[in-house]
Amino acid sequence: ILQHWDVFKYVTEVFILVPALLGLKGNLEMTLASRLSTAANIGQMDTPKELWKMITGNMALIQVQATVVGFLASIAAVVFGWIPDGHFSIDHAVLLCASSVATAFIASLVLGMIMIGVIIGSRKMGINPDNVATPIAASLGDLITLALLSGISWGLYKELESKAYVNPLVCAFFISLLPIWIVIAKRNSATREVLYSGWEPVIIAMAISSVGGLILDRTVSDPNFAGMAVFTPVINGVGGNLVAVQASRISTYLHMSGVPGDSPETAPRKCPSPCSTFFSSDVNSRSARVLFLLVVPGHLVFLYTISSMQGGHTTLTLIFIVFYMTAALLQVVILLYIADWMVHWMWGRDLDPDNFSIPYLTALGDLIGTGLLALSFHVLWLIGDRDSDVGD
Repeated sequence: ILQHWDVFKYVTEVFILVPALLGLKGNLEMTLASRLSTAANIGQMDTPKELWKMITGNMALIQVQATVVGFLASIAAVVFGWIPDGHFSIDHAVLLCASSVATAFIASLVLGMIMIGVIIGSRKMGINPDNVATPIAASLGDLITLALLSGISWGLYKELESKAYVNPLVCAFFISLLPIWIVIAKRNSATREVLYSGWEPVIIAMAISSVGGLILDRTVSDPNFAGMAVFTPVINGVGGNLVAVQASRISTYLHMSGVPGDSPETAPRKCPSPCSTFFSSDVNSRSARVLFLLVVPGHLVFLYTISSMQGGHTTLTLIFIVFYMTAALLQVVILLYIADWMVHWMWGRDLDPDNFSIPYLTALGDLIGTGLLALSFHVLWLIGDRDSDVGD
């Protein structure tokens, strides 16, 4: 629906922001969920004082990260939009900046509060938060962020004509709040380290997602491939969901046996074989198999829903479903394998996988998912499955 709104038609760089801002839930909320799940599982949130300390520090931290990454994502969108076309508009650049920063800030605030509620509720009900928190962060993250981005960018686009000063004011307001969040995060020992050292994965992940956004922008802007827009959040959301659950579980498993870098039985593997990742009797290998088996039924439900709501531009022919499922399965296999290697490798390098692995994995999920989906649509077009207008 949104790809036909004026702001998406005339400021197509907003498409580049979509994977970068949807990816923020992997960079921030799912990392927060993983961090708090581990803290809850190893007893660091059992007293009200410890709980309050973890909540305030972590909320302030993700507001700092959201504002900075939202600003950087808008710069990446401007650059990626400007290079191919050679056309630069200062009004559009400020619109992208204001939309991105406001969306990132508000989405992180809302999702952070939901995550804390889910993790506290899970602990009280005796459920492992690792299995619940990251999927909720991922699914709600996509929905809330996309709704906010479209609503805010549409509102600011309307203001461009009569009140051009609104966009820079919105940008300045959210950036001016940064010092407050930095002070609160620095006062908390649990988040001080992440405030200093946690930027590299978040910024690199944003850049990787922005490349996925560039692929999306180039593909969806072509009328022949308009049907891709409805499937992109689905394939990226499912892939990111599943790999985040796996990374969070492996990380908690390692934390229960020691601290990063010091446990001999969980020493980093140079490069695990696919057999040990998917077919061994290890508890993490079993969870990888379960997560992989969820791909086909999960996507079939989504495809049926999209079809029954006539939400797409593509008829769900058998050949389309085969290509789509192949792309989805390939994406998840690659991500689960990389997760097994990356979490153990980071553990061996004295890095906490809760803070570092999920941003990379969800961003890679966005890039691989968008790339494979675009490739599938191009191949389908070449072999004659040309029905992009169906369901319009």
